Amino acid sequence: MAPGPSLIVHPDGLARCWWPGCDPLYVDYHDTEWGVPETDGRALFEKLILDGFQAGLSWITILRKRDAFRAAFAGFDPQAIARFDEARIGALMNDAGIVRNRAKIVATIAGARAWLAIEEREGFAHFLWKFVDGCPAQPQYQTRETVPTQNAQSQAMSRALKAEGFGFCGPTIVYAFMQAVGMTNDHLTGCFRHAECAALADIRIDGAGA
Repeated sequence: MAPGPSLIVHPDGLARCWWPGCDPLYVDYHDTEWGVPETDGRALFEKLILDGFQAGLSWITILRKRDAFRAAFAGFDPQAIARFDEARIGALMNDAGIVRNRAKIVATIAGARAWLAIEEREGFAHFLWKFVDGCPAQPQYQTRETVPTQNAQSQAMSRALKAEGFGFCGPTIVYAFMQAVGMTNDHLTGCFRHAECAALADIRIDGAGA
């Protein structure tokens, strides 16, 4: 079966990437968050964990539950999550507002502890951004078929995260994370957000390319 259109022109006259469809929540996420370079270490942790919870699910499912996730996981404060015990895991497994997957919950706690070690050693943002030399990549994808699901950088980042103690961070999950946090500007060139995100690409994570 041939894939659908790569771009969708919405009633506001703007052409957007195909993937949010016309769901208002998804469109807002596409327009305001996806592809914007994120340099805050805690925010990067949150997005990485949520992408891990997405494994086997759709992102819109996670997006609809994001507020519940934030409440359940102490605002994604790694210091707080690192102290979660078996009783807290049990409470999370009874929380219908989130994805109740014990392996993913346990991996989140391990990830928080890994985050603390990385943050103290070099800074979590630096640790991640060094895989793209500290600057957002600016590919020029024109169709949905040309957008990759992983690349050499996501493969390397995945290996490094696993070595530090993170789970649910395979190269495909990591590439989706990289797209979301603006490490690669994967808005299609015909999408109005491509140029807007490209204009944000003059950031530099100090020392990330060292």
